[in-house]
Amino acid sequence: MTVIPSALTLEANFDGLVGPTHHYAGLSFGNVASERNAHRAANPREAARQGLMKMQALAALGLPQGVLPPHERPHLPTLRRLGYSGTDARILARVARTAPELLSAVSSASAMWTANAATVSPSADCADERVHFTPANLCTNLHRAIEADTTARILKAVFPDPSHFAHHVPLPATPTLGDEGAANHTRLCSDYGDAGLELFVYGRGSDDESRPARYPARQTRLASMSVARLHELRKAATFFAQQHPDAIDRGVFHNDVIAVGNREVLLHHEQAFVDTQALRRWICTRFQGARRPALVEISTSEVGLDEAIASYLFNSQLVCPPGGGMRLIVARECEESAPVWAALQRILADPANPIDGISVFDLRQSMHNGGGPACLRLRVVLTETERAAVAPGIWITPKRHADLLSWVDKHYRDRLTPDDLADPQLLEESRTALDRLTRLLKLGSLYDFQRN
Repeated sequence: MTVIPSALTLEANFDGLVGPTHHYAGLSFGNVASERNAHRAANPREAARQGLMKMQALAALGLPQGVLPPHERPHLPTLRRLGYSGTDARILARVARTAPELLSAVSSASAMWTANAATVSPSADCADERVHFTPANLCTNLHRAIEADTTARILKAVFPDPSHFAHHVPLPATPTLGDEGAANHTRLCSDYGDAGLELFVYGRGSDDESRPARYPARQTRLASMSVARLHELRKAATFFAQQHPDAIDRGVFHNDVIAVGNREVLLHHEQAFVDTQALRRWICTRFQGARRPALVEISTSEVGLDEAIASYLFNSQLVCPPGGGMRLIVARECEESAPVWAALQRILADPANPIDGISVFDLRQSMHNGGGPACLRLRVVLTETERAAVAPGIWITPKRHADLLSWVDKHYRDRLTPDDLADPQLLEESRTALDRLTRLLKLGSLYDFQRN
């Protein structure tokens, strides 16, 4: 396999842009924050601006930063598939009257959390030396399961060149193949251009493995193994670890709520995995390159599991600016938690730890719905040549950032409740906004209303 010079290979972040129908409905069973904030008023405009500010800040650090567009919502094609007919306005009114929870599901802006969009493996890890994408089927929840087709369409538009990018169809949407994307996948390496280790974390495996009792285990071992085969990964460099069922029952619905990895660093909670020692031994045995693994564990006595979930400490981003060092991108809630902030300061003070800085962001609109900094982004390692093959309109520059802020201010409401979802004007506003966005990003016709 050809080895790409590491200096030419960087990890890019592709953040999901919050959609115009961002609202709080408590749709995600097992996501404590989502359930706790159900039915309160949301501010879609503020939510989108908060996400864009984070994107611009990371781009200002010199990191490749892209944006992925929101999905069409409310999604009328789903309602028509379920037997509703008539004009769009008539359908919205009928669903609001007879099945308001369904209207909320087809109006969810959850595609903003692009860590669930797909699993991505870089060309250095794949046998055919292409970047591989498998969109997640997200079959555990209706409001997310309807994302897969549009996600696949968006990824193909953003990464169009088949000589560099391989796109797989989502896994069959069955309970045994539940796939939640990169939120349950971590890659470790010495340098981004080196062949790395790919770690898949699942909640449900064989019948003789322990399972959570309260909340569903969304990611299955069979799904993770299928994605690894599709991506043509080396078996010796691929590991499947079981997420601790007790953590799932406390609200750790994805691995990225309890662990985060980047380059040689794996930062995790003591209760993240069923067999932590086996995982750590495997990493230390298999890791190759000039750097050595930095496996950083935070104990329950230092930060309790409930506090870790409330602050989304482990749903932070670990990034490596081109100028050197490694930064942790955290939500404001981490700074406001005394035990979490103390743990972070301890980590920064450790000279053996590559993490040497922290950036704090206000992402409360997303956090109230159960998604922190890491939920909002899909990581894609790209060589210089591969970066040049990405659709150019999606990269965040100062001008693109300013244009997107203006677009948000023009098209987004500053207050939205579940009762507003039946408003036909909201549907029209959303479609108008998305039609103009695809022109701004130069992505062509992505949405059903455009294609039909």
